Amino acid sequence: MALFILVPGAGGMAWYWHRVVPLLGSAGHQAIVVDLPGDDRDAGLAAYADIVIRAIAERSDAILVAQSLAGFAAPLVCVRAPVRMLVFVNAMIPKPGETADEWWNATRATEAREKAAARHGYAKEFDVTTYFLHDVPHSVLRTAPEQQREEADTIFGEPCRFKHWPDIPIHVLAGRDDRFFPIEFQRCVARERLGKEVQQVPGGHLVALSNAEGLTARFLAYAKA
Repeated sequence: MALFILVPGAGGMAWYWHRVVPLLGSAGHQAIVVDLPGDDRDAGLAAYADIVIRAIAERSDAILVAQSLAGFAAPLVCVRAPVRMLVFVNAMIPKPGETADEWWNATRATEAREKAAARHGYAKEFDVTTYFLHDVPHSVLRTAPEQQREEADTIFGEPCRFKHWPDIPIHVLAGRDDRFFPIEFQRCVARERLGKEVQQVPGGHLVALSNAEGLTARFLAYAKA
């Protein structure tokens, strides 16, 4: 039995993973979802890492899964906890000492998003429906918490203080239909920063909501390997 530690992106709401947890459980694995205080201006990357590490506790076989902005907390966790494997999902992959704001400029993420929008014929201007919810079923959206948690600015200006990536298996998963971080963009970032190739799964940026089954199948394959 593997232990999956599932970390959500901006906002930090554990609900993001609610469709994946029972699927992992049905396959005989344990899943712990971390809820992060994304709207707390006093909570930075170190606080996020502390919360994740407490969830891992004394286990030495944790598979850490980081979605989107959680990619910036992931290396801090790996430095301090016995993580067996790291899986990025549509994630921001930092360089040592980089801030999330710097990442945005260094990777030219906005330019990549706008070019993909022009190529595929949807609006360049960001809005939640176009870029996050376009492939999420209405039945899933109806179960969402009424109050969504907005990410405070604090975490975007904090350097990601780590020296190097851990010597463990690292997988990079990207939603084939991600409009926020287009898959071509994610491929470039993964190659440049990790020397890794992206594996794709059908779905957009919130793939755990739109294609929980496909995403979970990837997780199970990693755990088996």
